Amino acid sequence: MKNPRNFVTLPKIQILMIDSSILQGKKAAYFTLGCKLNFAETSALGQSLQSYGVQTVQKGQQADICIINTCSVTEVADQKCRQAIRRLVRQHPQALVVVTGCYAQLQPQPILDTPGVDLVLGTDRKGDIIPAIMERMSQGQPTPRPAGGEGTEAQGAFFPSCSHGDRTRYFLKVQDGCNYFCTYCTIPLARGRSRNGSIQSLVQQARQVASEGGKEIVITGVNIGDFGRTTGETFLQLVQALDQVEGIERYRISSIEPNLLSDDIIDYCAQSSRFMPHFHIPLQSGSDTVLQLMHRRYDTALFRHRVEHIKRLMPHCFIGVDVIVGTRGETAELFQESCQFIQSLPISQLHVFSYSERPGTRALQIPHAVSPQEKHERSQQLHALSDEKLHQFYAAHSGQTRPVLFEHAPRTKPMHGFTDNYIRVEIPNTPTLAGHIQPTLLGDFNTKGDALRGTI
Repeated sequence: MKNPRNFVTLPKIQILMIDSSILQGKKAAYFTLGCKLNFAETSALGQSLQSYGVQTVQKGQQADICIINTCSVTEVADQKCRQAIRRLVRQHPQALVVVTGCYAQLQPQPILDTPGVDLVLGTDRKGDIIPAIMERMSQGQPTPRPAGGEGTEAQGAFFPSCSHGDRTRYFLKVQDGCNYFCTYCTIPLARGRSRNGSIQSLVQQARQVASEGGKEIVITGVNIGDFGRTTGETFLQLVQALDQVEGIERYRISSIEPNLLSDDIIDYCAQSSRFMPHFHIPLQSGSDTVLQLMHRRYDTALFRHRVEHIKRLMPHCFIGVDVIVGTRGETAELFQESCQFIQSLPISQLHVFSYSERPGTRALQIPHAVSPQEKHERSQQLHALSDEKLHQFYAAHSGQTRPVLFEHAPRTKPMHGFTDNYIRVEIPNTPTLAGHIQPTLLGDFNTKGDALRGTI
């Protein structure tokens, strides 16, 4: 199988008796829901199809192929997936419609029952998407059938991807799957067990990014701190190896479990010029009682230690934190305990999620369900706390000069970029700065209040 721009994106699969020229000149539409990992995989798939002559559909054009990469982290995510599938079918009535991702893995039959859907391939079959498309297009439009749903036992392969789509930053997938089985989560069922690529292969992909002029790589995966189960390596060793790749000026570590973000990793990042002062750490609850109900592998004492250790070594570090509200067993008293703990932490921003009942999870056995109204109120309370902490973090850096990597923007719009410590910066549109890192003086907040005005 061809690999676009020398990226390793999908495993080689034998395609017998099918002329790949059947894809030449076709147009494809892509729609992705969920995490950065999904977006990276969709982008990599699009690059692979491009190598066969498939063009991305433009506004107003009809697609020959529609690929929908789904998420299933909450019931709301499931609903968005169903809506997206129906919308894409309506917009491109003649297209071959392929649905993949976590929702496709967990609920293949309801998707297949949706009129207009041709193929349903779960996460265990993402590597078969292009051969499956070729096969179906060579047959015309036969009766739809699923081409996945083999369950987590089939999810033993690691499908690499390194892509950037329309963004300045590249996303390097280093790991997939999860062995943790938290009581509220379906990801191990949807993504399978933890597995990873080798350090050697990932370093090679980073070198490819550098050769294309890429400046920043975000390290992504499902549980990236668990890196090494397949190859006997460690995440710290991966960080050290990537740090040696010439040409890459910035690395960011996406969400990493607090029990796996060791002091050694923090110490190394603190002295590295390439690993940015920016961490994203899932807390989920600031109550030890709720953490135990969730079967999380740390307590609030460990979480506080990690955050304070980061801030001691990197005072300007941005720390994003995931929190779930309204899980089963979270009483009003436990929620207030969680709020007080979060308020006491020197963090920068919260990503707040409302708990959603997921079939097959052990959380359903926990008594005391929180009402939807109470979940909403708790979510609003934490969103307000997040806005307060983010405003304080931004305001504390006004007047400083920090390096900003600017992103492309339409000529009629302001340009934006991020500092090393993940502060969003706005400047007048200057196309020559796109994709470049510039020392920038940080001023006051912009009109929307979501960025600081910058001066080159």
